[in-house]
Amino acid sequence: MKALIQRVSEAAVHVDGNLIGQTGPGLMILVCAMEGDSEANADALAAKVAKLRIFKDDAGKMNRSLLDTGGSALVVSQFTLAADTSRGNRPGFSTAAPPAEGERLYNRFAGALRRLGIATEQGQFGADMKVSLVNDGPVTIWMEV
Repeated sequence: MKALIQRVSEAAVHVDGNLIGQTGPGLMILVCAMEGDSEANADALAAKVAKLRIFKDDAGKMNRSLLDTGGSALVVSQFTLAADTSRGNRPGFSTAAPPAEGERLYNRFAGALRRLGIATEQGQFGADMKVSLVNDGPVTIWMEV
């Protein structure tokens, strides 16, 4: 699985003009299941994200995790993270998991964060979503498991 993680002051996702998910201080996580990924990949990625030390401590160093800060997460599916741009000008997405499997693993990832005690909201899988955020730092991290 792949994830693009952004430390945010706030983030929100809308579908058809309706707010469906949001977070205050915490993480905005764009996630993509890849062909061959399993529930173990989703769980491992969630554990890594939850423990990622990218929040400032009292000395101003990035030394605290989402678990340490009590922050929340907004998880949005984004199959375009699977983009293959190695040939031509049009990205290919053949390495992304098929839609049904992608949705199942996306939900598994978000559920794993919740099981770790992180307040987690989600976007709507497969929908045309409008995502807004205030990146804090900015801090943006790419992860794969």
